[in-house]
Amino acid sequence: MFNFDVIVIGSGIGGLTAGSLLARYGKRVVVCESHTIAGGAAHSFRRHGFEFDSGPSFYCGLTGANSLNPVKQVLDILGESLDAVRYDPLGHYHFPENSIPIYSDHSLYLQSVSKVTPQGAIELKHFIDRMLPLYEAMKGIPTIALRTDWQMIPILLKNYLPSLLKMLPNLLTVQSSVGNVMDATVKDPWVRRLIDLECFLLSGLKAHGTIAPEVAFMLGERERAGVEYPVGGSGAIIGALVRGLERWGGTLRLGCHVEQILVESGKAVGVKLKNNEIIQAPIVISNATVWDTYTKLLSADDLPASYRQTALQTPAVESFMHLHLGIKASGLENLTGHHVVLHDSKLDITVPGNTCMISIPSVWDASLAPIEHHVVHAYTLEPYAGWERNEGYEAKKVVKAQTLYRALERVIPNIRERIVLELIGTPLTHAHYLRRYQGTYGPAIEATKGMFSGANTPIKGLYRVGDSTMPGIGVPAVAASGILCANTLVTPQKTMELLTTSKI
Repeated sequence: MFNFDVIVIGSGIGGLTAGSLLARYGKRVVVCESHTIAGGAAHSFRRHGFEFDSGPSFYCGLTGANSLNPVKQVLDILGESLDAVRYDPLGHYHFPENSIPIYSDHSLYLQSVSKVTPQGAIELKHFIDRMLPLYEAMKGIPTIALRTDWQMIPILLKNYLPSLLKMLPNLLTVQSSVGNVMDATVKDPWVRRLIDLECFLLSGLKAHGTIAPEVAFMLGERERAGVEYPVGGSGAIIGALVRGLERWGGTLRLGCHVEQILVESGKAVGVKLKNNEIIQAPIVISNATVWDTYTKLLSADDLPASYRQTALQTPAVESFMHLHLGIKASGLENLTGHHVVLHDSKLDITVPGNTCMISIPSVWDASLAPIEHHVVHAYTLEPYAGWERNEGYEAKKVVKAQTLYRALERVIPNIRERIVLELIGTPLTHAHYLRRYQGTYGPAIEATKGMFSGANTPIKGLYRVGDSTMPGIGVPAVAASGILCANTLVTPQKTMELLTTSKI
């Protein structure tokens, strides 16, 4: 006897999206989360009156009608919504030689770049103009309608033929890397570095490693839908997904650590928890990374040896150093919320510590910090190798955090004098709380050199979602992975009925 129809391991956005959507379809769903807080890499946590994002802080299309953001589409299906604050410029990029505002509005974006390099701005316009037709074609096919099996073909032909026809002239771009498009349109070295940086912030890889549709979607969406920050922080998104899961009869169990996926005769039949409790279901969906799923949750002999070996050879993006700060806000009335600092132009932007990302979300949502204070989250790539919780650990944390402090001083020169709360996170912190292989950001699968795997696995009834599955890294992508998986587990008719009922 099965306790549930579906077990989801992990409450990241991919897992919650898949679980809540399947609950909406009428499935009996339980989401098992090892942490005491839901959300995975997108969870929020509170310390001494400061509410911190643990990971992502950059969002488009969380509100408004006809959003293309898969998170918004799922929330609409679930009957949930968010409040968000819209802002522009979306951030400031600080290079050693200059700082510029980056705007969602393409005309303002180009004006900003033209002040640095007039010819580069012309070339950047050619680049954007090459990418936007792909976005125009993609936006007519809502992610919420898609699935991963052959039955997607008749759905597309019947419901979205005009958009498919728009896609035909862009097939070469679909299969290309951003770098190939950049090579054909941009020669200016400063703009090429800017495009590399935009790609790196999105995928963890530079332009030649990032697929063109990902950036086309980003450019189109941030102008059309605008950049927004959810009131309540990233945890508000998780809260809405959890409410949707439970509204439709799903169950979330926190502090519920899955020790093993149970496999019998090549089929997933349930999971065993750390406390030896057995939960049975014919469908198990893992929101853990490919490395954690195939080494920690499954026995080696559960998978074909060659398949397992190939999967585990997937390259990984490095982990992070994090700074979470509570600071005094007096005299910072004109502070903006997002900043990226590149320390050394001679070093590659992917060198750990060279590119630092900064988010100050209390600029948009004052409730995240005590009165007259701000919350600050700064982070940069940092290898997992070499980190140990030994007697030198705390000292090493302080040393490694200095690159983040130097970045913050580009934005708030006297930030060290303002600190009232300091939390330093390392790759070990990242790996421990998120239970991610070496604290990684996700797979480093370069465009044209490989593809993210789909939801299916060789084990019948076992599926995967999250940033090590199609379509890849980032909040919209992991939400899309959950949608693709959930829709594949029901008939196309059920999906179309749900979309019609929900008027999407």
